[in-house]
Amino acid sequence: MIVTDASVWVSHLIAQEVHHAVSRRWLTAVVHSRTIIVAPALLLAEVGGAVARRTGDAALGQQAIQHILSTPNLRLVYTDAKLGLLAAELAAGQRLRGADALYAAVAVQLKAPLVSWDNEHLSRTPDLMAAYTPGEAS
Repeated sequence: MIVTDASVWVSHLIAQEVHHAVSRRWLTAVVHSRTIIVAPALLLAEVGGAVARRTGDAALGQQAIQHILSTPNLRLVYTDAKLGLLAAELAAGQRLRGADALYAAVAVQLKAPLVSWDNEHLSRTPDLMAAYTPGEAS
């Protein structure tokens, strides 16, 4: 089981992204291996919005959401009070943005590694969980 954040999915979906090739190769391999991929449900809004903004096309944002939802081994986690409190504590304690803290909280709660291109995840959470880029996780 692994936790992924929006940066991995966005770079997987947009060919112009600097990490596109690595993200696409890694995520495709993970899907084919049937490893469980976990993310907070917020992933849908983050990726859909990012794709629509970067491409200027709302329909592509919607397609990105459908692509994510069609991933057979993806499990979305909903934020309850317990997960929300853990995310808040991580946001304050590790100086993370709210959404970043939520991905970290899911990883901490599940005792699973987080795969991300976000430097704050990689640099501010090493004492809490394993965090890797897709290139390092390959």
